[in-house]
Amino acid sequence: MQNKGFVKFIAIVLTLICLFYLSFSFVTSNVESKAEKYGKAQAAKLASADMTPVQKDSIAEVAEKQYLDSIGDKPVYLGWKSYKECQALQIGLGLDLKGGMNVILEVSMPDVVKNLAGNTQDPTFNEAVNEADKEANKGKGDFVDLFVKKYQEKAGENKLGALFAAKLKDKNITYNSTDKEVAKALEDEIKVAVENSHKVVRTRIDRFGVAQPNIQVLQGKGQMGQIMVELPGIKDPERVSKLLRGSANLEFWETYDYSAVSPLIAGLNDLTTTSVGGAAPVVADTTAADTAAAVAAATPAKSEQKADGKRLSELIMQNPYGSGCVVGYVLPKDTADVNRIIYSAAAKAKLPKDLVLAWGEKAEPLGDRNGQPMYALYALKATNGKPAMSGDVVTTATDEFNQMHQPVVSMEMNNSGAREWAKLTAKNVGHCVAIVLDGFVYSAPNVNTEITGGRSEISGHFTTDETRDLANVLSSGKMPAPTKIVSSETVGPSMGSQNIRAGFISCIIAFVLLMLFMCCYYGLIPGMVANMALLLNFFFTFGILISFQAALTMSGIAGMVLSLGMAVDANVLIYERTKEELRAGKNVKQAVAAGYGNAFSAIFDSNLTSIITAVILYYVGTGPIRGFAMTLGIGICASFFTAVWITRMVYEHFFEKDKWLNLTFDTKLTRGFLMNVHYNFLSKTKVAFAIFGALVLIGIASLFIRGLSKGIDFTGGRNFVVELVDKDTAPEAVEAAFKEAAKKDNPDANVDGTHAIRVITAENTQAVRLQTNYLIEEADEEADSKIEQLLYNALHDKGLVTASYDMFKNRDVHDGGSILTSQKVGNTVAKETTRGAVKAVILALVAIFLYILLRFRNVAFSVGSIVALTVDTFLIIAVYSLCHGWAPFSLEIDQTFIGAILTAIGYSINDKVVVFDRIRENLGLWPKRDTRRLFNDSLSQTLARTIMTSFTTLLVLLCIFILGGDSIRSFAFAMILGVIFGTLSSMFIAAPVAYMLFNKKIVNEADDDVEKK
Repeated sequence: MQNKGFVKFIAIVLTLICLFYLSFSFVTSNVESKAEKYGKAQAAKLASADMTPVQKDSIAEVAEKQYLDSIGDKPVYLGWKSYKECQALQIGLGLDLKGGMNVILEVSMPDVVKNLAGNTQDPTFNEAVNEADKEANKGKGDFVDLFVKKYQEKAGENKLGALFAAKLKDKNITYNSTDKEVAKALEDEIKVAVENSHKVVRTRIDRFGVAQPNIQVLQGKGQMGQIMVELPGIKDPERVSKLLRGSANLEFWETYDYSAVSPLIAGLNDLTTTSVGGAAPVVADTTAADTAAAVAAATPAKSEQKADGKRLSELIMQNPYGSGCVVGYVLPKDTADVNRIIYSAAAKAKLPKDLVLAWGEKAEPLGDRNGQPMYALYALKATNGKPAMSGDVVTTATDEFNQMHQPVVSMEMNNSGAREWAKLTAKNVGHCVAIVLDGFVYSAPNVNTEITGGRSEISGHFTTDETRDLANVLSSGKMPAPTKIVSSETVGPSMGSQNIRAGFISCIIAFVLLMLFMCCYYGLIPGMVANMALLLNFFFTFGILISFQAALTMSGIAGMVLSLGMAVDANVLIYERTKEELRAGKNVKQAVAAGYGNAFSAIFDSNLTSIITAVILYYVGTGPIRGFAMTLGIGICASFFTAVWITRMVYEHFFEKDKWLNLTFDTKLTRGFLMNVHYNFLSKTKVAFAIFGALVLIGIASLFIRGLSKGIDFTGGRNFVVELVDKDTAPEAVEAAFKEAAKKDNPDANVDGTHAIRVITAENTQAVRLQTNYLIEEADEEADSKIEQLLYNALHDKGLVTASYDMFKNRDVHDGGSILTSQKVGNTVAKETTRGAVKAVILALVAIFLYILLRFRNVAFSVGSIVALTVDTFLIIAVYSLCHGWAPFSLEIDQTFIGAILTAIGYSINDKVVVFDRIRENLGLWPKRDTRRLFNDSLSQTLARTIMTSFTTLLVLLCIFILGGDSIRSFAFAMILGVIFGTLSSMFIAAPVAYMLFNKKIVNEADDDVEKK
């Protein structure tokens, strides 16, 4: 073997790199262990005898956090790296292993375009924007393209330049610019807005204190304006959603006194929810009205009531204090009805134009009705249609405690802001000044005297977390455009720990079984050499993954375990070729050298085709699919290095010392197995084609009759995995309860897309997964809360859950039933996922076709491979069509399934490459041999390798399928089908098709030679 020194150098460098990055995890683990002990000690010291275990745990948790915060910036690793730095470099766990939240934010492109057009009131422009936005939300195309098309339909071509020339002159846009030039400039400006939003989001998350967040701008035409935020370990998704979606639009408003506004509100008492209609009207485009419109659109209502003729006086409780700027207080359930009245055209005609009614940011505990918190309704006074001051003057915002030891947010202003603030407070001595953020009133303190120095304070009924988040939002800056959450997923930490346990168990068992199999089949020494390669493969894969700062996910563990199964393929190829050389009469040294040399091309080609599919998976996939692709790609590269070079060095080392010279690479159990097989595979071509053809026809019929169970990745919708009080509750009961509640909420609701199935969690406990597309067209945070409340009410009313609503939403509490995980996918994301999935499969097939053509220089092998791969792919889809609804686990078509399809394609092509490589080799050795015999001999010679590799891979997949948990079970099932169909298609489709084309080519070449003669 040449270049031994280089191989040793690479092995040493890789080992040191992996140990270096793994060391950070050991350091952080040690620090966190000390923190845990400190927390328990403090809890034992401070806890009283009458405290509950939950209260004691809370004390321990706070003490543990204080300990970690106190040493966060102190060196803990050889006086070099601090705890926070080590934490950032340790093994990162994905959502499915640690719990947490994943969201996709979408910057409002209509708002960006309106701003670039100077917020024109041109009705043609606004109609085009609104229509384009509606179609884009339905996934019918990109917003900019749709907007240009709609405007052209209404105003004609090349008229957009006049609208955008003023604000896009730096982009060389003039009145005479073409629509194509304007569209390009708009796309560039949207990208700038997204990048700025990305910076704001990253700043907020960094200050929030999430370890190893993943924040990235998504690329691709259909993903324009989208930012993915992955936050492992988050336990309060509602808090994070609020933090992310806040635009930080801070304003200071003058207010009406209660005594002045009370008679005006009383004048609306003759209006009812019936008389004003069912919805709030569109408000004119002014800053003051924008605040009212924002409140109307983002009403804090927990559930809407149908208009039933209620008067305003029945819905609003007057301010019991008779002072301040609060009009009154309203129950959460009544806010929607109040909005219908106060924002109606009839109310607008009766109220002063400078009066803006705005809701408080949260329900207040004072002045309640039946013990329920209520929302305050504030009376703001516009100054020339605008707030008195803009929040742009604020330079810093910090969370602290006031003299009453209450958590507040303190703000400092710049010089001009300080002067304005002094004037504003001097003007309003004895009156309230309201502090409004994103359309909601956070506080409205009474001004006692002029405030100089530019210092102000936001106070209220806040927790320390709320003031910290509020200061964070204000300090990180204003979003350049509003954002909305179009896709989200939350996983409870308990589910994460279950998945870790399941992944670890499946990995260990698969590894042990593989090691035992290799020793039993090839003998103790060859088996242990191969096992050493597997251990090194696992070590290198894990270390390199950490060095890339990639988060380890359940799908990543599956990729790692699967790469181990596929790594055995290289050892099997080498050992089978070595046995052939031994049977040919060579000694062990010669046979091993020839085995490695002859197997190299097949190993190289099969690994490269797998890497091609891994690259495509990484390119088109998101979240867990990308994690799987990266892990698989690293694992394949590591397996090639360890199996081809490291193991050969080991053998040569012992051979040079005249050891291991009696190796036979078999045992008494396996000696002679599949040796000297001469099977006429091609004689079964017609039968095989008939069987596969029948299966394809059955699959086509099933697709037409039964269709596919599409997951929300492709249809849009929401998923909830719910653990119920009675673990044996039928999924049909959950489905029926939700449909009944949805119909009660809206009799015209379409609930056909709602269904429930039983799932087995990673802890082997039973839960029910409910999928619904109800209200998916309203994919905002209010609809999310409404759906959760609706689900809770439906299950609670039927006695399926007994916990309170707050406990039901807590992903880490299981007493009385709770949501374990939840997921939302909007229509735009679903459409892009569908396009990406189709693109991925087509790209994989085309890339493999071209590689086989370039590598084997014969189109017969490329066509044979693609025909077989197409049949493999279709049959996997057909089985999912035939079995969905009958199988005891989910058979939905989602992103994980697409990942499995692409991985199965990569695995299947491995087998075909090995067969074709042997055919090519035999063609060179016996060019005169009959082609039919040559193909049959090649298939027979590789039969042992085909069966052994398929068996070892199935062994690994069965471990994942049985022990890996519900989140990865569908993937494993698709891969099992891929291995079975791929193995059979290699022998009975790919090779026969290649033979027919190859034989036809030979005949044609012979005819050409005859004509030339």
